[in-house]
Amino acid sequence: MTSLLAYDPAKHAELLAHYCLYAQPGERLLVAGSTSALPLLSELHRALLRAGARPVLRLNYPGQDEDVATLAPDSVLDALHPAELDDMRQMDGSLRVMAPEASAQTPDASRMARLLASRAELANLRASKKWALTLYPTPHAAAQAGMGQAEFEDFVMRAMFLDRADPVAAWGEVREMQARLIERLSRADVVRIEAPGTDLTLRVGGRTWANSDGKRNMPSGEVFTGPLEDSAEGVVTFTVPAAYQGRMVRGARLVFRAGQVVEASAEEGEDVLLSALDTDPGARFLGELGIGTNFGIQRPSGNILFDEKIGGTVHLAIGKSYPETGGLNKSAVHWDLITDLRPSAGKGGGRIWLDGELWQENGQFIG
Repeated sequence: MTSLLAYDPAKHAELLAHYCLYAQPGERLLVAGSTSALPLLSELHRALLRAGARPVLRLNYPGQDEDVATLAPDSVLDALHPAELDDMRQMDGSLRVMAPEASAQTPDASRMARLLASRAELANLRASKKWALTLYPTPHAAAQAGMGQAEFEDFVMRAMFLDRADPVAAWGEVREMQARLIERLSRADVVRIEAPGTDLTLRVGGRTWANSDGKRNMPSGEVFTGPLEDSAEGVVTFTVPAAYQGRMVRGARLVFRAGQVVEASAEEGEDVLLSALDTDPGARFLGELGIGTNFGIQRPSGNILFDEKIGGTVHLAIGKSYPETGGLNKSAVHWDLITDLRPSAGKGGGRIWLDGELWQENGQFIG
């Protein structure tokens, strides 16, 4: 039996600094994360200094956003201070470390949505520069994934190819494989997704497919684009639970007409789903269609950074599009929701059709 790999923050930091951020001498780079992730944040700070960059370390405490949503007066909740935008304009890039922790309180979902909306301009500014996102394996994240701490650390190390002698070369192999998928996808216009509780068509003609090779999301393994904003028609049921603003949503179901969500429900967390959709007008339209390609990630972990990459799944993001795909939708929201196309627990799988041609069945690419 293969022994479990212990998490190595120094090795993780080196990959982030040199592959994801490709730090250059003199660059001012924002590093943001929770105090829970200090072992990784401190190693990343050192790695960036050794690269000659000017790292700016910003720490938050677990539950800080929940406190803002609960305690801030309307004037603070609904408006960003101009200094925060001015500071971000002076950055050359940023990296955010997620460190999931149990929430001590559950603020009103509508107030969390307002907080997110107030930060939309800052998020857009940050996205206009180089950026990356990763996860630090906290005990809470392990519990969410249904794993012990040692098992989860092994899961994280292998998902990021940190078990390999040359992780960068491994991500290069992913890039090449996904380029072959994109060659076919780029010739498609109508995409149809079929599965139990799902029959949805989208149009992607003229849009650009992005090759997500770990530069922005670490780990990664997906290809994605921005569907035409008025093209979504039909129904989709999301079979993989997804967290939003610290709350878990299960069994979400959306009905689309002319690109817009006209019906929404969920088996659990329906109030969270509805609040997200009501954040702004763009939140009821799709900003992304993504297809997971990382067959090294086989099981949901309760964390979107990993779950949307599972090979054999497809995800749709309500809200903001990524401009590089040609998507035009604007919103403070970008929330990925996942459905599994692999057969499981006696249930049938699913299919992806490209202009009427079967391209993926039961989570496996045809040919």
